[in-house]
Amino acid sequence: MITPSDEALVRDHTVYSCVMGSRAFGLAMDGSDTDRRGVFLAPTPLFWRFDKPPAHVEGPADEQFSWELERFCELALRANPNVLECLHSSLVEQADATGRELLSLRGAFLSRQAHGTFVRYALGQRRKLDADVRQHGAPRWKHAMHLLRLLASSRDLLRTGELTIDVGAARDDLLAVRRGEVPWPEVERRMTGLAEENDAAAAVSPLPAEPDRARIEDFLIRARRASALAEPPVRGGSAG
Repeated sequence: MITPSDEALVRDHTVYSCVMGSRAFGLAMDGSDTDRRGVFLAPTPLFWRFDKPPAHVEGPADEQFSWELERFCELALRANPNVLECLHSSLVEQADATGRELLSLRGAFLSRQAHGTFVRYALGQRRKLDADVRQHGAPRWKHAMHLLRLLASSRDLLRTGELTIDVGAARDDLLAVRRGEVPWPEVERRMTGLAEENDAAAAVSPLPAEPDRARIEDFLIRARRASALAEPPVRGGSAG
């Protein structure tokens, strides 16, 4: 459950926030949720205590989730699909100086490691869809649509070195999948084909083998130092 102190971290220390989900992917329909994701920079003095600030906070608004800057960078360096996509949303709602620098560094997080993480995540989701088909006779079509979107996005990232999350001209085809208008065997065929295209793209990708960890760490250290200098010192009680 969110606590007042957690809510204050999001309210007072967010450096970057954006809209994600169907609205960022160009797949929104009437009644689609507005999913918000953000990054907050916990004041450095909070890390000097035994009780550390949270690595993430859910809320305070519905469909809102935020990461502490260090945790966000750790996940992005591991090519976590959900985190990397947050840096490429066109629906930015807030970005202070730290947030703008984070955005300017988004290319430093990208590497061929995305091949493993994106495709591995997709395979996990596909197993869930297969289980749905066995148990209920049909998959969750919305999840099938997003799995196709993710695989296409990953393939294009590996081919071009750039991550684009808006589906563009693929919107109608993907929404047809969501409505259940595309037979499941055809959806399976598309998923298999996209996975193979990811493998082929990884072999010739212009992306580096690993992300630029040193550059990101330098950014994090400078952000922590600036926060420490901006915050009043933590004072203890008088000796008894």
